[in-house]
Amino acid sequence: MKDYELTITKFLQRAVDLFDHKEIVSKLSDGSLHRYTYADAYERICQLAHALDDYGLDLGDRVSVMAVNHYRHYELYFGPSCSGRSIHTTNHRLPEHHLVEIINEAEDKMLFVDPAFLDTVEAIADDLETVEQYVVIDDEVPETSLESVVDYESFIAGYDTEYDWPELDEEREFALCYTSGTTGLPKGVQYRHRRMFLHTLVHGHVDVFGVGENDTVMPVVPMFHVNGWGFPYSATFYGSKLVLPGQHTGPQDVADLIDAEDVTAAAAVPTIWIEMDSYLESVAGEPLDSLDRVLTGGSAPPASLMQKYEEVYEAPIYQGYGMTEASPHLANTFETTEMQDLPEEKRYELKRKAGIPAPGARIRLRTQDGDPVPHDGETPGEIHARSPWLTDGYFERPDANANSFTDDGWFKTGDVGTIDEYGYLDIVDRIDDAIKSGGEWISSVELENSLIDADGVAEAAVVSVPHEKWQERPVAFVVTEDPAVDEESLRDHLLDTFPKWWLPDVFRFVDEIPKTTTHKFNKKDLREQFIETEGELPLDE
Repeated sequence: MKDYELTITKFLQRAVDLFDHKEIVSKLSDGSLHRYTYADAYERICQLAHALDDYGLDLGDRVSVMAVNHYRHYELYFGPSCSGRSIHTTNHRLPEHHLVEIINEAEDKMLFVDPAFLDTVEAIADDLETVEQYVVIDDEVPETSLESVVDYESFIAGYDTEYDWPELDEEREFALCYTSGTTGLPKGVQYRHRRMFLHTLVHGHVDVFGVGENDTVMPVVPMFHVNGWGFPYSATFYGSKLVLPGQHTGPQDVADLIDAEDVTAAAAVPTIWIEMDSYLESVAGEPLDSLDRVLTGGSAPPASLMQKYEEVYEAPIYQGYGMTEASPHLANTFETTEMQDLPEEKRYELKRKAGIPAPGARIRLRTQDGDPVPHDGETPGEIHARSPWLTDGYFERPDANANSFTDDGWFKTGDVGTIDEYGYLDIVDRIDDAIKSGGEWISSVELENSLIDADGVAEAAVVSVPHEKWQERPVAFVVTEDPAVDEESLRDHLLDTFPKWWLPDVFRFVDEIPKTTTHKFNKKDLREQFIETEGELPLDE
């Protein structure tokens, strides 16, 4: 018999027991700030749990939530989950047919939606097979075609502000999140209480992100994306002040909120920090003075950007590597004792890598035949992972499970990487994105990182395109900030680092690069659009 179940209810109870006065600050859609304490949030979470009981939601039932980062979304992180239900954080940016697929597969009984996304829900409502009740996350219901709809404030109003939380099994599902589906239909990952508890402990480790009571944490990353990388849970457990930016995620909005609320740790994809740097160059004074560290993931930031944030803004960038299946954290950058004595250029070369596995996680590299790969920093292999918070399978997808796990229990990430003599993991590519030209591998990620480091380049994506002779060749899509940047200058820049045969056959200068719902480059669309409009290589130009 277990003495103590590791559930996320303990996060909530600890926050109220020890840090009830600490604030949760939200920037609302009208630009105003909503400010209350963990004690205030707890009372409303209790009311929400009672409302779910009264509605007749059974233990194990799921509710879908389509919302940006704000205090009511935070309440929905705990009310359903701590009372024995599960929250399905739903990515409103997915195509409508994907939304229908995942909501029906999850058998969501209720759907909570921000007013801004009502049009999306109205468009799919007739195809939703299990949703019985809609709740608009506001204090009133705007004009809508939805039936059985109520506003959030009316839904929880009048209920008791205390709740007798059940002692849940730590292996119970508390949340469900789907992958972005860029290579097919999204796949569901069930998050269990114990695994998030352990993941949250790791977030506070000094060699990971060191989240603590003296922090003010701001997850800019959407709360529908892998639980906001776990930061709303970490802030609650450790008693950090929590700042939620809502829909205001542009560089000026984020910078203003950091300064106004003395944010010490902010989490977002590299695109946000690149845009922030461009904005800060035009601002007088000392912005981001409170910021102690920047947390990022999804893709590697340029080494030049990491150096600038550390030396100019005094807010070093800590990169994390992970995925939906891992809640999401598996590895991160930090300076080991050996690193601190290295030349500056070598230090930043290491810091832009994915880093070292977090305590409790393990990483290994394997060839396509399953053989071990040497840790020489050069030989690539598929990245396999294990950790006590990693999923043990996809929801209702036995076919995907069969292809995603090895016979000895390791998860096949689908990423290709190297590990160097310091133990640092470097992500070379996705298996689906790596370019095999004439039997030799070319890393699209390394080419992209080098292009982004070139003067006058804002963004760059490299994709593989079929070639008559070489099977595949790279094509580069580039967004520039300087009209003087041209193909010749970029080729010269790449030749400083790569052999000539690595260089893209074609450069296309574009106004923007399409991105997935999680702000990663949509290489599938780029590849398909290029082939459809220009054909396979070599081009007849």
